[in-house]
Amino acid sequence: MTKTSKGKAKKVTGKRTGAGGKGRVILDLLRRKEGATIADLTQTTGWQPHSVRGFLSGQVVKKLGLKLESAKREDGQRVYKISS
Repeated sequence: MTKTSKGKAKKVTGKRTGAGGKGRVILDLLRRKEGATIADLTQTTGWQPHSVRGFLSGQVVKKLGLKLESAKREDGQRVYKISS
């Protein structure tokens, strides 16, 4: 919940609120030390896995020019993170 200019609480639905929306949330998760799996990103955003992968490829790598690392964990899950 966030507060509006009149002090009332409003629900944050992930739609564009001027702060970057769901894209900002994905970038924050990818910047964590442990990174994020597709499952983490889909659960957080409510997007389908193919939409998350499209965002990673189209926005993170191509438009923003960030380096995205991918590695498999011991449990077989692929983890993505933005490298420095």
